Amino acid sequence: MGAIAQGMGHNAPLEILRAHRFTRGLSDSQLSALLTLAKTVRFEADEIVLSDGQRSSDFYLLVSGSVVVELCAPQYAVCVQSLGPGDVFGWSALLEQHDTLFQVRSRERTEALRLTGPALQDLCRRDPVLGAEFLSRTLRVVAGRVKATEIRFAEMCGFRV
Repeated sequence: MGAIAQGMGHNAPLEILRAHRFTRGLSDSQLSALLTLAKTVRFEADEIVLSDGQRSSDFYLLVSGSVVVELCAPQYAVCVQSLGPGDVFGWSALLEQHDTLFQVRSRERTEALRLTGPALQDLCRRDPVLGAEFLSRTLRVVAGRVKATEIRFAEMCGFRV
């Protein structure tokens, strides 16, 4: 992956987590625990961030720029959903031994906070309150992705949604 990983400073990343739509409302101690897992990553325009079928390993919180979630086949790629700042992707990283279901590609220069899946799984087990909240928020993301896929397929079949 061509991302440039950087160690994060102390203050700004906490503020990013505090303001991010996915983590907004978590306690300072919960945010601090997540911060210990976070690295800033950057992707250039049109860079493949996740390939469908690869083993999921990281959960991403978009900070700037945008990515597209695509359903891929050898002959085509179909845009399922566009994501921007405040959105997340990589939820498969929360599942042990699970492959990525969609390809994710940056549309422009994009910055995200990357949380390593195994460490995030471990944190959710050690802090069940945070774990339950994180998984509940993630389930809403998964439901949104399923709905976006349903809408896209209906459009492809000629149904107006």
